[in-house]
Amino acid sequence: MTLEEFRASLTAPEPPPALDWALQALWWEAQGHWDRAHECAQLNDADPRAAWVHAYLHRKEGDLANAAYWYRRAGRPVAQDALEAEWLAIATTLLNPVPGG
Repeated sequence: MTLEEFRASLTAPEPPPALDWALQALWWEAQGHWDRAHECAQLNDADPRAAWVHAYLHRKEGDLANAAYWYRRAGRPVAQDALEAEWLAIATTLLNPVPGG
């Protein structure tokens, strides 16, 4: 799925079925459903991808200490850019994984 297709799917009532938990969490957050997004991120919290989304969610809610924990679990630095920019960076990265990475 491309970023454009992912964004276009945001007009649907449910996320596309092929999305993994991390992308579903990002999708629900974009819909304004923070709690549902958080549930999806927690379903596979051992996955660094889900941990990154989990970190973003806690940063967005203002729980920076919890966010920092999840950034560490994701192997990512604590984000400093705008939330919208981070959402875009996460979506782009998760939709375009680096082979072997």
